[in-house]
Amino acid sequence: MMDRREFLAATAALAAGSDASAQLAIEGGAPVREKPLRADYWGPQYYDDKERAELMEVLETGRPFRWYGRGTQPPMKVATFEKEFAARMQTRYALAVTSGTAALQCALAALEVGPGDEVILPAWTWHSCFNTIVHAGALPVFAEIDESFNIDPNDIESKITPATKVIMAVHLQGTPADLDPILRIARKHKIRVLEDCAQAVGADYKGKPVGSHGDIGIYSLQLNKTITAGEGGAVVTNDPVLFERAARFHDLGGLRELHERVVGKPQLGWFFGTNFRMNEFSGGVLLAQLRKLDTIVSAVRANARRVYEGLRDLPGIRFRKQPDPAGELGAAVFIDLGTRERCDRFLQAMKAEGVPASRPSGSVILPTLPHVMKKVTVHPKWPSFTMGRGPTIEYGPQCCPRTLDILGRFAGVSMDPKFTERDCEDIVKAVRKVYPAVMRA
Repeated sequence: MMDRREFLAATAALAAGSDASAQLAIEGGAPVREKPLRADYWGPQYYDDKERAELMEVLETGRPFRWYGRGTQPPMKVATFEKEFAARMQTRYALAVTSGTAALQCALAALEVGPGDEVILPAWTWHSCFNTIVHAGALPVFAEIDESFNIDPNDIESKITPATKVIMAVHLQGTPADLDPILRIARKHKIRVLEDCAQAVGADYKGKPVGSHGDIGIYSLQLNKTITAGEGGAVVTNDPVLFERAARFHDLGGLRELHERVVGKPQLGWFFGTNFRMNEFSGGVLLAQLRKLDTIVSAVRANARRVYEGLRDLPGIRFRKQPDPAGELGAAVFIDLGTRERCDRFLQAMKAEGVPASRPSGSVILPTLPHVMKKVTVHPKWPSFTMGRGPTIEYGPQCCPRTLDILGRFAGVSMDPKFTERDCEDIVKAVRKVYPAVMRA
């Protein structure tokens, strides 16, 4: 945050480099847009004959189950998607599953996370991260986020204990977590790194796709994500044993012939698994979507770049931290308003201008949720909270004050790959109009 001297100098200079002279719409002035700007779900905007053709091929064969069915020629949509997804993410192996949550469960099973183990995760992330750790019988341990909205590498080491098995590095709202220090800490303590790329499909870190840096990575292909079949997920890794264990876990504990060929010689036997198999309809849609991924990412990045460039010269403006600016998706452009009160005014004023903004979204501050604080599980003897540090660990606002502060003072505008140049200009115009007025108030 700016100190008082920097703030006064910045606000004094704002009028000369902004649209501050225009009366705010919330105060009776003309809005930037009469019809409010709205970002849409990315993947479905790109649906066309490619997805239709993939679906029709599955329909015509009558074989929607990936492993067997009518006739002798399976569509092989899921298998082809796995092969192409692994290549796109620069990993040796990829496994298609039914959701991002299922992918997390498979990844934790692959890493052999279970009762007595601890997993470090950011205090602000999606329910699935916490839930899957608990479902594995392990103990979730929260770390603060930094101004990238991702796990703060500087808060990880203090959370490590002899029971720590995994660090869950979650790449939230399109921005990669700062992986270099996270990986250094993990190597130092011989801890595995699970990259959760659910909200960053197509993002990069230091020139390589997110998901390819840690021991194992997962992706969500649900409606809110970069590409989608409505629901779906994927697991990637370069480790054949981790892949085999994930593949077995997702398919009742066995290993199909196709995945046997993928890993070469199986190294494990049967164990108790579950059923997270993807069907061929979903595989077909995702195959078509995957082949459009770079087009979608390029478009949304270009629009975010236009907005950043249009705002960068505003004196005193501070954007969300970007560990790798070139690698982020550009899902939203966030600004630090300094206080929760100014953030509230900014949100109200932007809405009136027809360019709605929001605080960081798509995740929740998990330690503050009542069921998390009360450690509510499906059974009172669930091992997560009955062994090790489970009975004594405390959740609540007191374990993430910095996370609460950061999320309270940042606001931004969501981006869309189909925004026009005019749409981007309107975002810039609205921020340049509202931001100075809010900061001066």
